[in-house]
Amino acid sequence: MASSADSSCYTVVFDSSAEYPSASELRSGLEKGSDEVKIDTLRKIIISTINGNHQPTLMMPVIQFVLPSRNKQLKKLLHFYWEVCPKYDESGKLKQEMILVVNAIRNDLQHPNEYIRGATLRFLQKIAKDAELLEPLIPTCRSCLEHRHSYVRKNAVFAIYSIYREFEHLIPDAPELMHTFLVAESDSTCKRNAFVFLAHCSMPKAVEYILSIQDTIPVLDEALQMSIIEIIRLDCKNDSAHRPRYIRCISELLNATSHAVKYEAATTLTTLTQNPAAVKAAASSFISLVIKESDNNVKLIVLDRLDTLRSKHGHVLDGLIMDILQILSSADMEVRRKAIGIVLSMTSSRNVEEVVLFLKKQLQKTQEADFEKAPEYRQLLIQSIHVMAIKFSEVAASVVHALMDFLGDSNNPSALDVVSFVREVVEKFPALRATICEKLIHTLPEIKSGKVFRGILWILGEYVEDVADILTTIQEIRKVLGEIPILASEQRLLDEASREGGDGGEGGEDKEKEKPKTEGGGRPRVLADGTYATETAYSSTTTARLEAVKAAAKPPLRTLLLGGDFFTGAVLAAALTKLVLRFNDKSADPAGVNTLRAEAMLIMTSIIRVGQSKFVTVQIDEDSNERIMNCIQTLSELQHNRGYGRMLGAQEKRTLEKKEAEKARQFSKKTADEGIDYDEDVGRATGSGEIQEDFMSNLSRITQLTGFSDPIYAEAFVKMHGFDIMLDVLLVNQTATTLQNLCLDFSTLGDLKLVERPAVYTLGLMDSRVSKPRSKCRQGQDMGEKCVVLSDVHVDIMDYIRPGWCNEAQFRSMWTEFEWENRVNVNNSMSDPREYLKHVMKVTNMACLTPEGATSGECDFLSANMYARSLFGEDALANLSIERTEAGTITGHVRIRSKTQGIALSLGDRITMAQKDNKPVTV
Repeated sequence: MASSADSSCYTVVFDSSAEYPSASELRSGLEKGSDEVKIDTLRKIIISTINGNHQPTLMMPVIQFVLPSRNKQLKKLLHFYWEVCPKYDESGKLKQEMILVVNAIRNDLQHPNEYIRGATLRFLQKIAKDAELLEPLIPTCRSCLEHRHSYVRKNAVFAIYSIYREFEHLIPDAPELMHTFLVAESDSTCKRNAFVFLAHCSMPKAVEYILSIQDTIPVLDEALQMSIIEIIRLDCKNDSAHRPRYIRCISELLNATSHAVKYEAATTLTTLTQNPAAVKAAASSFISLVIKESDNNVKLIVLDRLDTLRSKHGHVLDGLIMDILQILSSADMEVRRKAIGIVLSMTSSRNVEEVVLFLKKQLQKTQEADFEKAPEYRQLLIQSIHVMAIKFSEVAASVVHALMDFLGDSNNPSALDVVSFVREVVEKFPALRATICEKLIHTLPEIKSGKVFRGILWILGEYVEDVADILTTIQEIRKVLGEIPILASEQRLLDEASREGGDGGEGGEDKEKEKPKTEGGGRPRVLADGTYATETAYSSTTTARLEAVKAAAKPPLRTLLLGGDFFTGAVLAAALTKLVLRFNDKSADPAGVNTLRAEAMLIMTSIIRVGQSKFVTVQIDEDSNERIMNCIQTLSELQHNRGYGRMLGAQEKRTLEKKEAEKARQFSKKTADEGIDYDEDVGRATGSGEIQEDFMSNLSRITQLTGFSDPIYAEAFVKMHGFDIMLDVLLVNQTATTLQNLCLDFSTLGDLKLVERPAVYTLGLMDSRVSKPRSKCRQGQDMGEKCVVLSDVHVDIMDYIRPGWCNEAQFRSMWTEFEWENRVNVNNSMSDPREYLKHVMKVTNMACLTPEGATSGECDFLSANMYARSLFGEDALANLSIERTEAGTITGHVRIRSKTQGIALSLGDRITMAQKDNKPVTV
């Protein structure tokens, strides 16, 4: 409701003065025109009045010729006119003409037509600030409360409320009058309006009414129930003695048919009491709302409320976890994702088996039925089962085999999630390795994706231990690879196709040589650069047969290699190398070892040869070629490196440290019953409790603004506090006179702005003063009649950047999403790649996401991911790829990505400065 200090607000309507009629024309339209002409004329008068041309001479013609009309549209326009027209003369007294207006309004309030009465009562709410107009109308308004029609009564309630709010003395008994009306009223809308009156004007009367109808509240109208809930919430803020009765009343409203009432009742109940039974009942209402409500936005809002309730009350809601899982029946993915997040936070060792069983059934449904967004839902379920299986080891064995059925899924993200899950399970639970590897071996023919193949091959190469399993693994790999050597077998297929398509002469002597044949004549065509070329269609029998050989059905891994996926071929070479070396360590049969080694090397050389032939879509790349050659050359020397286990250990350690820090923050929070340490709060607000920097660090932040020979010597100490830049500016008067009205002014660049401007000072002879403006500025200069130009003050972006952490999936997602990239070439005299990584981390304030175990060991190459986050929530990603040259120096590059260009460029400049002159820069 608007307060009494609020003024009326009108809309100015543009009206061309060139076409605007004169006052005499308007008067003539009011006197002689029909109702349609009067409506048009009165509308023009209203627009003119709103725009500032009040037309005072037209008030009497309006009263004479328009007021007696019975046209309902004219009466409506009259209400607008009385609202905007000037009602008082120059001395501030009510105009005499308004007596006639008041009399007409009284007649309308007694009109037999309920629409006219109701519209007039609504009009009274607009002029509720004119006491002289309202006072004669009070008895008539009161009588409208007893009208037979509810439309009149409900508007009469609000008319009396508007008058009572502005001028309480006009209706001093309004609360008692409204309470009596409320008790006797039967219409739900009228009762709701009267109750709102009591809620805003007489809270004790409203509470008294609630207590008197407590037993019938569940069957009342929705609008009245909402108003009652609001009053209960307001009354309980004042430690009401009726809280127990309120709790019982709100609990009954949890079963209301209206979703809005049920939501408000559940929310209010959790503020009235923290009793576990009440909290559980409120949560059940939220869950029921999400399941029954059709609007997805409402579902998300209620789920947010449910998540907040869960975070405050811990394990009280654990018994409702199966009810929350029913929300997954919703078709919206955001709702499902939110519900899964709540379920994961509520899962414990007591209910994890039931939850996993339910999710497995849902996963089976996504495979049996084809519905919208089934692949995305399947991926969400797999990720959720992954999290629970790692968190609760007792369910890992029961779900890992079920999830491996989805390795051949056509939806690549789901299969990749399964591979990630299997990889983590096989590392953490050694007892499951044998059965998992056996399942993976038999799943190889069903795999379609190169990424999935790479993950499975890595797992098999890393965790297949027994001699018999190694032989079985290589045998299955041969099956999905097809006949070896690949190039020779493909060439034989091509030759067979050529013989079948030939003339059948002996030894091929009579076979006609393959020549390109022109099927169509040439025709000129304009190329992209504007030149002309001749377009000719050729048909080569050899090419057609080659394409037919390529298109023939082949084993899955062979299809990937011939399609140009040689990264998978390199991973296959690494896996075979690991298996052969492990077989060499455990087998006592030298002949068997040599046979296996020769077979592995044959596969590797076959991949390289076919990669350089005409049978592949894309030629093999240099990196894959070099990696396979390394596997061939160092097959007998390669050592195992359990880097993945160390990487998982580092991730778990980091996650544990993060959880411990969160627990420490939670335990440090004060409860409502604890006392408030005002000294500590003041210290936090002013920054006095922050860690103090050393003296040398403070000196590095001082910027000299003027020269020593200038009339005023000025220097600034720059300090960051939250989002603000604080400047302590020392001003020294070096003249022989007193300087008055000395003003220090700053101008800012970019999106920064000055928050507090320095005061005006008076400095005596050789006097000094320290000014402390709080600003968000980056550069400044003194302004004035006699001015001294100051040097620029540069703020380092590193003061706004802090090290951050994210998981691998989040890093990859942001790397793909961010469009700004800055590539910095590295050429540094350092000899140790890890030392250079630490140096870059120090210079850029970034944290290394690559686990320490993955970068350990002696190697001339290093690749690491780094991450930082600014105080404004902006993410900065970096990838460092360097190598040590034969001369002992570091070369390579750093790729920096961010959502905004500024951070990427600034971090790149820092790294460039750090390697200037091939010497590290001290930060």
